[in-house]
Amino acid sequence: MTHQEIEIEFKNLLTFDEFTSLCSAFKVNPENFFEQTNHYFDTPDFSLKNKGCALRVRIKGDNYTLTLKQPADEGLLETHQVISEEEYSLLKNKTGLINGKIHTILTNELGVSPAHIEYVGSLTTNRIEFPYQDGLLVLDESHYLETSDFELEYEVKNFDRGKEIFLELLNAYGIPQRQTKNKIIRFYEAKASAKAEDGEPK
Repeated sequence: MTHQEIEIEFKNLLTFDEFTSLCSAFKVNPENFFEQTNHYFDTPDFSLKNKGCALRVRIKGDNYTLTLKQPADEGLLETHQVISEEEYSLLKNKTGLINGKIHTILTNELGVSPAHIEYVGSLTTNRIEFPYQDGLLVLDESHYLETSDFELEYEVKNFDRGKEIFLELLNAYGIPQRQTKNKIIRFYEAKASAKAEDGEPK
């Protein structure tokens, strides 16, 4: 099963105190959070990253979803493809390719050979999400490569209205607006930093 959607979301990294303050303000309890893990894939020379794209398998419970993100006029174009645990294992271990819409986009639109795709690493997020005005508000605590961060996301359908609501929310709780990169970019930067510290080439 495959489907596509345009993702429009606003992000802001939080300090631990800001994160706990928002949890308290929205009456969020630890048991309300659920865990999901993103497993990232790219070519050895990061062809997807260099095109502004990202490929991941998200594991949530017993569900495995392969997602390709591509730049769009507003937000990102996401192509989702439900896969099996066996297909995920084949992809991760480079012992098999997954056919379908994403395979076609990689080959025909992006000029990336699926045969060169390999496993890069994983990021695990403890998340809670709930409706807020015209969109979906998300609080994330993410862990990857011995790093942790906290993040507020706001997913919307209308860019202008969503931005207005998001900035009003930050202002209401005294949270500075911070330039926030996507999780996969933060993961890649942490990975490059770890290699540099080990004396390996980036």
